[in-house]
Amino acid sequence: MEIARINDRILPLTEVPPQFLDRGLFFGDGVYEVLRSCRGRIFALEEHLARFERSAAEIRIPQVDITSIRSQVLEAFEQAGFENAKIYFHLTRGSHLRDHLPCDGLRPNFLLTVQALHDEPRKKQEGIRVSTHPDWRWKRCDIKSLNLLPNILARMDADRKRCTEALLVNEAGLITEGAGSAFFAVDGSEKTLYTHPLGPAILPSITRAVVLQIAPDAGLRPVEEAITPKRAAEMDELFIAVTTKDIIPVVELDGRPIGSGRPGACTRALMDRFLDRYSEGH
Repeated sequence: MEIARINDRILPLTEVPPQFLDRGLFFGDGVYEVLRSCRGRIFALEEHLARFERSAAEIRIPQVDITSIRSQVLEAFEQAGFENAKIYFHLTRGSHLRDHLPCDGLRPNFLLTVQALHDEPRKKQEGIRVSTHPDWRWKRCDIKSLNLLPNILARMDADRKRCTEALLVNEAGLITEGAGSAFFAVDGSEKTLYTHPLGPAILPSITRAVVLQIAPDAGLRPVEEAITPKRAAEMDELFIAVTTKDIIPVVELDGRPIGSGRPGACTRALMDRFLDRYSEGH
């Protein structure tokens, strides 16, 4: 008899609940999104849904009903009742006995959670420490896949060094992005904002796109160009950007202070303009 063991329970393989046979659990075979709300309004919902639809198409999960997912997101958000919320959802290819090649007729599994989101004003006011780590991820980081083990290992390494985030460095010695964030550097003398160009090496971050849009309003010229950790350490300002935290100043990289060791004027200007976007309900 074919059997399975779930913790301390043994049962026939045919009786294993579908959630234990999810291809997301076996292989990370799925995609996800994270959104936030501010003052009772979900930020950039349509942009996140478009990215989610693209990710699902790229890994060939068929017939994703974005209209239905939008409705489920809005319904869950309303029912949770949080003004400031973190909304997570993922879609896996479905459940079946473990085999690398998916069988025909799988029904995708959908999971959504809504949690209260608490801002961290101290990090925004004082800045954070970051460290570098090799970029061990796969070659399609533009897909928001459930395969996040390299990101987790990088974040664990950063935490061991008492840092908040890890900046991933590729084999060419260039910073791609953070383990869970987009990365930016400011050359104050030239009023230039640097970030890695879009492509398979990084996620097409929604927050990153907004930062590039508002950069000219803060007097900065955006340049999509990758830089080395050495060059980053010599910049006047660094910051990361992520959906659930917006813009967070970086004041130390690999133990070296950045600029004055305090959040810089350009980063603060961008933070103010980002808040304006929330007010506009973008």
